Amino acid sequence: MPLNPSFPDAAPLGARYPLLARIDDPADLRALPREQLQALAHELRAYVLDSVSKTGGHLSSNLGTVELTVALHAVFDTPRDRIVWDVGHQTYPHKILTGRRDRMHTLRQLGGLSGFPQRAESEYDTFGTAHSSTSISAALGMAMAARQKGEDRHAIAVIGDGAMSAGMAFEALNNAGVLDGRLLVVLNDNDMSISPPVGALNRYLAQLMSGRFYAAAKNVGKSVLKAAPPLFELAKRFEQHAKGMVVPATLFEQFGFNYVGPIDGHDLDSLIPTLENLKQLPGPQFLHVVTKKGQGYKLAEADPVAYHGPGKFDPLVGLVKPAVAGKPTFTQVFGQWLCDMAEQDLRLVGITPAMREGSGLVEFEQRFPGRYYDVGIAEQHAVTFAAGMACEGLKPVVAIYSTFLQRGYDQLIHDVALQNLPVVFALDRAGLVGADGATHAGAYDIPFLRCIPNMAIACPADERECRQLLSTAYAQDHPVAVRYPRGAGAGVAPLSHLEPLPYGRAEVRREGASGIAILAFGTLLYPALQAAEALDATVVNMRWAKPLDTALLLDIAQRHPSLVTIEEGAVMGGAGSAVAEALNAARLPRALLQLGLPDVFIEHGDPAKLLAAAGLDAAGIEAAVRARFPAQP
Repeated sequence: MPLNPSFPDAAPLGARYPLLARIDDPADLRALPREQLQALAHELRAYVLDSVSKTGGHLSSNLGTVELTVALHAVFDTPRDRIVWDVGHQTYPHKILTGRRDRMHTLRQLGGLSGFPQRAESEYDTFGTAHSSTSISAALGMAMAARQKGEDRHAIAVIGDGAMSAGMAFEALNNAGVLDGRLLVVLNDNDMSISPPVGALNRYLAQLMSGRFYAAAKNVGKSVLKAAPPLFELAKRFEQHAKGMVVPATLFEQFGFNYVGPIDGHDLDSLIPTLENLKQLPGPQFLHVVTKKGQGYKLAEADPVAYHGPGKFDPLVGLVKPAVAGKPTFTQVFGQWLCDMAEQDLRLVGITPAMREGSGLVEFEQRFPGRYYDVGIAEQHAVTFAAGMACEGLKPVVAIYSTFLQRGYDQLIHDVALQNLPVVFALDRAGLVGADGATHAGAYDIPFLRCIPNMAIACPADERECRQLLSTAYAQDHPVAVRYPRGAGAGVAPLSHLEPLPYGRAEVRREGASGIAILAFGTLLYPALQAAEALDATVVNMRWAKPLDTALLLDIAQRHPSLVTIEEGAVMGGAGSAVAEALNAARLPRALLQLGLPDVFIEHGDPAKLLAAAGLDAAGIEAAVRARFPAQP
């Protein structure tokens, strides 16, 4: 049945969504007759589309999990039974069914609902997720805790096929197979064609293999045939080959799971009986469901990437490209630089852990397919893979979000920095990221990178410097990270050539007479310049958090009794701390005010409002400086 997203806003909820209006929690869903659940799913899908079109957010993935969400809450006694959603960007249907329907208009806004599961938000969000591949580990921990406490409840991990590419998921599977907890792993296969077509035969076989009779017969057969080892091995091989005709390889059974599927993840008549059967079986269970991203909304089905995380749009029209292109984002500046540098240097290779679009590598893949490597959601592997390439004389550029580099920290130290390999890390989403919130904020890269020997950190102030500092980083013979924020900057047009800036050198952007000097790292240079006009302060564009331009820093310190550092990153251990350490080493005591992100997790909201709340806009900088330093003589 096609969606009708053109509901008038004035219409009462019950008139637009008669079934959904009755669902205030999953218990209400479980009270519905089974035959009404498909109609409920249709209303739920329409509500997701209607809601996301008004707020922006993740769409394709959520449209694809509607029936699965309905089925899980229909079969399991949530929240007593725990559901852990991997990544969590497919949980809007879950939020709507668990008492948050009427708050969906606040999604990803300051003070509103998070776009990801969040324990503080609801008892139904049993585990906070936004990075991938953590669900099986968390759900296994919950299952074993239930067993240890003598509680009869289930733990369900819902993981996508992309998240299964991470090693952590397989570490958890390996452990789960020997612990025998009440764990169900649901593989939501919505991208890769790893399954044969699903249909009536597969539905029948899935229900058969998830049933008690099949499980009991298999166990009896094992006990009988074990007395005759050759027959047991023959029967085992026959079962594997029989399953192999309708399911993928028995990899998951080798981990100790009972594998069932693949089944149609949009067919409630298949999903619900299969889940009910699996609920009755002991030990770890693995259900493979096949879903379609964007299901039910033709535009999202045709282009699930474009509709992965759209802004506000008219569902009847779809996404519309702006008539006039705005200033380029930092991501676009990086993508163009990568292509230009690749034309000049055949040694360059581009590596990304499943973030082709987000990191700006689409054009690079098209133009240089033989030098493009998407390693899947496997950040640890991406870093060491780059190290191996660098050992052989190539020049790897790893395009990765700041928050995701955290997942490859040991590899960064042990495999790259310790061997002093020339790998460039292009750190997108440095600083606050707005609607994605604390899980995606790049607040910690300066502190965790600058303590590593051989590592350098560049902080471009605008788009032009971003391109130039990428060239500087590429020219070095040791690891360098270039950090830049999400979206556009001051709008300083990049130069067409690839001329680098001097390595480790800062520049004075304004001379003041107040005795105050502001040392700016990154894009906060521009609000610092605004504040400096009112303060008559000197402003230095530091450009590098490591190495510091110590010569210029000490010259500025000798001429200014009051210093201010400013950065869009954690204050603790950040660039301001580096300045304090340098002044202390030079035995040059100065009054120092360090401005940056406070020691709290900053949640989702409009980036400008979040920066202002942290005192990192021009007005906040001026106020903080005046409060710390009275008027200079």
